[in-house]
Amino acid sequence: MTTIRTMLQGALLGAATFAALPAAGFEFASIDGGTLDTKDWQGQPVLVVNTASRCGFTRQYEGLQALHERYGPRGLVVLAVPSDDFRQELDDAAAVKDFCETTFGLTLPMTDITPVRGRDAHPFYRWLSDTQGFTPRWNFNKVLLDGSGAVVGTWGSMTRPQSPELTGRIEALLGS
Repeated sequence: MTTIRTMLQGALLGAATFAALPAAGFEFASIDGGTLDTKDWQGQPVLVVNTASRCGFTRQYEGLQALHERYGPRGLVVLAVPSDDFRQELDDAAAVKDFCETTFGLTLPMTDITPVRGRDAHPFYRWLSDTQGFTPRWNFNKVLLDGSGAVVGTWGSMTRPQSPELTGRIEALLGS
């Protein structure tokens, strides 16, 4: 009896771990001005990636843009969240935008420079930490959400955007 109860409690805690985004969603300041609201992407998978322009993983922007071009027409949203939490971002949003457009031809949505760790972390990242126990350990950590806002998976910097592990999950969400 105790074993069954423990298993059920564990299953319920596991289910709670994959809680969807709050109904209100999250708003990010857009690098283009205005806001980006996750509720506008309801029903679409979203890949959220904390980024930095002066990081050893910055070339991953190429892979993020490739995902945007390949899967965007089928519904995937790739959201880049520039952050200076690891002291590797340019001084201001205009410089980040120029760097990303000029160097990588980025056309995917980007937020303004946003904290992703600690007490100043954006509410999305606080929610992610509280519900998933996931906090970016470095730049280019990836979080894949399904169309209802549930976390499908999280990956660190070493996982390339076009890795089979990540694209397989994306394709499954898009019904490939």
